[in-house]
Amino acid sequence: MKDRATAAVDDAVRLCELADLATPFAIRAACDLRLADLLVDGPRPVQELAAAAGTDCGALRLLLRALAAAGVFAEVEPGRFGLTPLSELLTSRHPLSRRAAYTLLAAAFDAWACLDHSLRTGRPAFDHVFGRRYHDHLAETPEDAERYAGTQQAGERLEARALLGAYPWAELDTVVDVGGGTGTFLAALLARHRSLRGMLVELPHLAARAARELERAGVADRSQVVAGDFLEDLPVGAGGYVLKRVLVECEDDVAARLLERVRRVLPAEGRLLVLDPLLEPGDGYRPSQTYDLVCLVLTGGRTRRREEIERLLRAAGLRPTAFVPTRVFPIIEARPA
Repeated sequence: MKDRATAAVDDAVRLCELADLATPFAIRAACDLRLADLLVDGPRPVQELAAAAGTDCGALRLLLRALAAAGVFAEVEPGRFGLTPLSELLTSRHPLSRRAAYTLLAAAFDAWACLDHSLRTGRPAFDHVFGRRYHDHLAETPEDAERYAGTQQAGERLEARALLGAYPWAELDTVVDVGGGTGTFLAALLARHRSLRGMLVELPHLAARAARELERAGVADRSQVVAGDFLEDLPVGAGGYVLKRVLVECEDDVAARLLERVRRVLPAEGRLLVLDPLLEPGDGYRPSQTYDLVCLVLTGGRTRRREEIERLLRAAGLRPTAFVPTRVFPIIEARPA
């Protein structure tokens, strides 16, 4: 058993690791520079990597050594670096590539620097720093919108792996993906179930990218993209409506309005599927807990408990009819009451 002094040192080291800012920023810089892609054919000397990435050689060596210490890359011999299982996930070729998920989105970092504002007020720091909502900023800032879309696409790719086999999607006939992001999830769903048709409703700065993704996946002939506000522009009468990571970014009043809107367009035999990070009593699942902080700082909204979502559903005239756990977050099915 460790003595108290040794345990205290271990705790201090662990705290240093948790509070470290260098590693997360270094990972994001490596992703933006596509360093993992530059190493897919094998280890290379830092001089070659710097020339290919357009960086200062000495500075890049410092970055790669820091990431090698964290196990993200490997320094196979002095000044020569290669991939590890972690950095394989940062290559574009990996089926679960996370390269676009980690990007240097400066506006978001400016908001995180004002976390204290959110803690004092309970309101998004982003609004305080920029004087507008997060998604309004993205709509007016194409470069940030592109980076954000990349993070969403990486998440949707991972979610599709966990969600497509967890529910009888083919029973729905037509699926409306409300706030469907880059279209990656809907494209995967339609590719897997050839009998399905799909519609995606999203803000204009993401709708165009979603249309391209559906075209790339070869499902454009069975899909349609609606560029607009999902509080106003929901198609009527589809067999299924999907809210994936949508309610979590809504305050309770907005969530209630959205669910009431879905209820108005949902046919008697239709289904609503809520796919949200979920808190359960005693839940220690870290992504659910940290998603709350992301919402607090950037978008507003919060992660809810199952009973809170079901209460919102009932208030909107919907009755929960199924609960399906998955490896990412559960699927809550509801039908007209």
